[in-house]
Amino acid sequence: MRILTALIPFALCTAMTMPAFAQDFSEPGMINIAGHGEVMVTPDTAYVNSGVTTQGATAREALDANTAAMSELIQTLKDAGIEARDIQTSGFTVSPNYVYSDARDANGYQLPPKIAGYQVYNTVTIRIRQLDSLGAVLDKSVTVGANTINGVTFSVADPSKQLDEARKAAFADARKKAELYAATAQFELGEIRSISESQTYYQPQPVGQGAMYDRVAAAPVPVEAGELSYSVDVNVSWAIGSDD
Repeated sequence: MRILTALIPFALCTAMTMPAFAQDFSEPGMINIAGHGEVMVTPDTAYVNSGVTTQGATAREALDANTAAMSELIQTLKDAGIEARDIQTSGFTVSPNYVYSDARDANGYQLPPKIAGYQVYNTVTIRIRQLDSLGAVLDKSVTVGANTINGVTFSVADPSKQLDEARKAAFADARKKAELYAATAQFELGEIRSISESQTYYQPQPVGQGAMYDRVAAAPVPVEAGELSYSVDVNVSWAIGSDD
């Protein structure tokens, strides 16, 4: 007990003389601002998912019919100027067709369905680099037997320029907000401490009715590319300086 008692004053003294690790308020503060930039652009590429669905009494019969129809479809696409590299198989299934009955067995259970044939589903995704030919391609595809078209999507082959413009707009938006806060709170913006890009994306935008009517006579199937919106969001951090 005597040893401990003797050490307590020394420990207290040591604790009182240790330097305090408090926050150093001489360091400048930070302001973090989010900015948004968006650029609208007309697409130059289209993707079409098209194919053939056939049925037959047997799987072999359905497959043979599907193979013949798909071969004709692919050849028609190539004759229309679509390169082989722009035609890619994207779906293929063989499945039975079932017939359901309300009949029941001796125990009152419903009888299981019976196979009444087979269905073959085969689709390809087509990249169309010349949008002026999109309507004609759709028309020819249906003409030769394509009875499944799952949709058309549009894109820009190389969106790097659009994304760069959106980045510039996003940073300008963040700086404008930061300067407004600085003027209101009466401080100066210091050096930039960090810049981070949070997301980029694009989405289709509709176009007016006038453009649709102008194109109806130009293509067998009227199609509208509309516009795409390329957006970028950034977060920028500045050091806060004093205006004294």
